[in-house]
Amino acid sequence: MAQVLQEIERKFLLAGEFKQDARSSERITQGYLNSAPERCVRVRIKGEQGFLTIKGISDAAGLSRFEWERKIPLSEAQALLALCEPGVIDKTRYLVEVGQHTYEVDEFYGENAGLVVAEIELSHVDEQFVKPSWLGEEVTGDKRYYNSQLMQHPYSKWAV
Repeated sequence: MAQVLQEIERKFLLAGEFKQDARSSERITQGYLNSAPERCVRVRIKGEQGFLTIKGISDAAGLSRFEWERKIPLSEAQALLALCEPGVIDKTRYLVEVGQHTYEVDEFYGENAGLVVAEIELSHVDEQFVKPSWLGEEVTGDKRYYNSQLMQHPYSKWAV
């Protein structure tokens, strides 16, 4: 029997300062070989490591979707980034422990500068979690905040 790989996460904008609570941070560069929502294929360089990730389409609420990820050699990730669609994502990811969970807070650069988004991965859709004071509006399910969409429609170009 095949294992079902499901990612369950909620996404939030920020309403306050979080960096003082971060236990670590790491620069991430990523691009997309395919940004179709049904089968998004991402190449990522995180620090000195490469990753290849395939994500499926989200459920109706935007909470859950298929995700498969494997570590690949850095040299292969660099070569694959050169083949990606235009619009590479550049960000720093901060890990912030709150209660029993770790928030991944992404601060974006380049055409997405000014955008900071926090994500929390959950075991099931109804799982309870602590919401720190710096957490703002929930944007789970808002496709504009998907990295694959930010690549195509950068934050700096959104109509205000």
